[in-house]
Amino acid sequence: MGPRLSQVSATFTEKMLKNRMITMLAATIVTLVASIAVYGEKLVGGDLSLLLKYEQNGAKYYDKDGVAISDVLSFVKQQGWNTVRVRLFVDPTQASDEEKGEGVCQDLAFVTKLGKRIKDLGLKFMLDFHYSDSWADPLKQYTPASWASVSEADLPGKVYTYTSETLQTLIDADAKPDLIQTGNEIAYGMLWGVKGGTLYKCNASSGATEWARFAKLLNSAAKACREKCPEAKIVIHHDRSTEQGTLYNFYTKVKNNSVDYDIIGLSYYPQYQGSMELLDQCLTMLGNSFADKEVMIVETGYHHKWPPEDPKYDYTKQYPATDAGQCAFTEALIAKLNKHENVTGLYWWWAEANEYGVNWATKRVTDAWYNAGLWDNETGRAMTAAYVLKNFLPATAIDDITTATHTDPVNVYTIDGRLVKTDVNPSDATSALPAGIYVVGKKKIVVR
Repeated sequence: MGPRLSQVSATFTEKMLKNRMITMLAATIVTLVASIAVYGEKLVGGDLSLLLKYEQNGAKYYDKDGVAISDVLSFVKQQGWNTVRVRLFVDPTQASDEEKGEGVCQDLAFVTKLGKRIKDLGLKFMLDFHYSDSWADPLKQYTPASWASVSEADLPGKVYTYTSETLQTLIDADAKPDLIQTGNEIAYGMLWGVKGGTLYKCNASSGATEWARFAKLLNSAAKACREKCPEAKIVIHHDRSTEQGTLYNFYTKVKNNSVDYDIIGLSYYPQYQGSMELLDQCLTMLGNSFADKEVMIVETGYHHKWPPEDPKYDYTKQYPATDAGQCAFTEALIAKLNKHENVTGLYWWWAEANEYGVNWATKRVTDAWYNAGLWDNETGRAMTAAYVLKNFLPATAIDDITTATHTDPVNVYTIDGRLVKTDVNPSDATSALPAGIYVVGKKKIVVR
């Protein structure tokens, strides 16, 4: 005897419900995948531009427990880093003695050697073109000495050729970059002319002529990047990470002048830029106004000893200049950044600063210690912050899955690991969430 009509109806209904559930899950996953496709994987790491010189001059690196580190790059990879940033100068021999004492030495040979080590370890490599012989930042964007005779008409071509030849050298050495900054902190333009000149400054409020020049230079660099490294993402780097109006006007001008790029790169140092609340507001604005662009904090840092004597903003009461204070700053920044789906990168600047073991009298690396790195200059030991940077990544969701119990407060994540809620009761964790798939404690939960 065949099944009763009620059994057939129940089976049909069950199949319909299953099919509906599968359809909804598929649609949700497609939406999530589309979001990931727009913004890309999350990257975390640091700028290690002086690492080779520290190594050559005898710096001794240890983990937080005093165990010797044989290779800093391998160590940071073990701590969850997936990307390393390195700056490049055109001819750093032209830099002043003071600038060399600040760490200016990264020519193409230096960067090629370090870049190959980065890539050999399976890490991603962010190349930071300064397009100068020394520091390029909002206060100085001087044309390389060897380019002084290049006419304005020929300058875009020079930028293209230099960028293309540099990238080809790196490619030939198996040091192909994955992300490329076409300029460093270019809030006021780039290639101003000879040292001391400011004729070609260009900022968010500059006119059409200045922006036409600026855009032509940036697009000349981008053209070389697309040809030589078509899979690499291009970063346009600004330092005013807490000034909404400035950022909006700048990146609107970038858009209106059809500049080719993928990522908005920002510097965030609280002692100079201000509060995380202001940063938070700017990140929201950038997500709303430039939704097709990822945002990365390509430079950040905080002192673990001897903070600056004259900071613009003093946060030492909230985050003391100690190991614990630096770690608390790092954790707070990560929590703030992980609220924003558009923020996909976080990099600690001058992370490798460590004079321990260096003969200061004869083989000093710099003329003054930098005490906002991730090692202690006096002991060579890693700071706690070096171990928590990985919490920026989606892997934090896996930590919750393996450690939470049914009564523990839990965090709620999207399926790709983006933090949604923190420290909530499991029974309330998914309340008021939009439709989607979430990781809650040890379970994946579907919200319809």
